[in-house]
Amino acid sequence: MKQGTQGPAGPEAAALRPPGRVRVPPQPGAAEAERGRAGAAGPARGEHTHGEPPAPGTRPLIQRSSVRGQILDALRTALLAGELKPGEVYSAPVLGERFGVSATPVREAMQQLALEGAVEVVPNRGFRVLERSGRELAELAEVRALIEVPVMLRLARTVPAARWAELRPLAEATVRAASAGCRADYAEADRAFHRAVLALAGNDQLVRIAEDLHRRSQWPLVGLPAAPGRADLVADAHEHTALLDALIAGDADVVRALVEDHFAPT
Repeated sequence: MKQGTQGPAGPEAAALRPPGRVRVPPQPGAAEAERGRAGAAGPARGEHTHGEPPAPGTRPLIQRSSVRGQILDALRTALLAGELKPGEVYSAPVLGERFGVSATPVREAMQQLALEGAVEVVPNRGFRVLERSGRELAELAEVRALIEVPVMLRLARTVPAARWAELRPLAEATVRAASAGCRADYAEADRAFHRAVLALAGNDQLVRIAEDLHRRSQWPLVGLPAAPGRADLVADAHEHTALLDALIAGDADVVRALVEDHFAPT
C-alpha cells in the first residue's frame, strides 16, 4: 500500500485480446434485453414508467445493475493489471465487444471510474486512462495518514483484543493474495482489511471517504510496472498481520510505529 482511440492495431485491439484473469460472462441478447426492458414502443432508453407491469419475459431491472457491476469489476482489474494503459483512450463500444455486452453498461462503469479518479471523459471518443504521478500518490498517502492513523491509534486504546482477533482472516487473506502475485486480488484484500479496521470506529462516512482515497492510491503510476513485485506485495501484507498482532497484544508503541510506517510514501 506504500504508496487517442486507435484502429484495430492500436491499444483497443490489444485490450480485446483474452484479458488474463478478467472474465466477464457474455450476456446473451444484451441489446434485445435492453429493448425488452424499454418495451417495443415504450419509453426511451434509460426511462422507466412506474406503475406499469413489466412485459412478459422481461428481465428484472436488477439484472442490468448486475451486468454493470461485473463490467466495473472487470475494468478495475484490467486497470490494475496494466491491460488498460495510462494515457490511452478506449471507447465504450469496443470494450463492450470485448465483454460481450452493449456499450451502455460499459459507459456507466466508466463514469464510476471517472468519479474514482481512474479515467476521464474524452468527448466523442471515449475514456482516457489518467496518467498519475508519484507526487499524486504521495499526496494521497499523506491524506490517508491524516485520516486513518489517528483513528487506528484511538481504536488501539479502546477496542478489546477479542475484536481485533476477529480480523485475523482478513489479514491472512492479504498475505495469500500477495503471495499469488496478483495486484487486483491484493488491492481488494488490502481494502477489505482496512475497511474492517475503520468500521470499528462506527463512522460510516469515515469508512466511505477512506475507501475512496485507498482505491485512488492503488491505480498504477506512469512509467512504473503495472504490478509491483510479489516480494513487495508480501512485505506490505505482512505489515497487516504484524499490526494485528500488536493490536491484540495492546502494544501501543509498536502499533504507532507500524501504522505510521504503513502509510509512509515510497
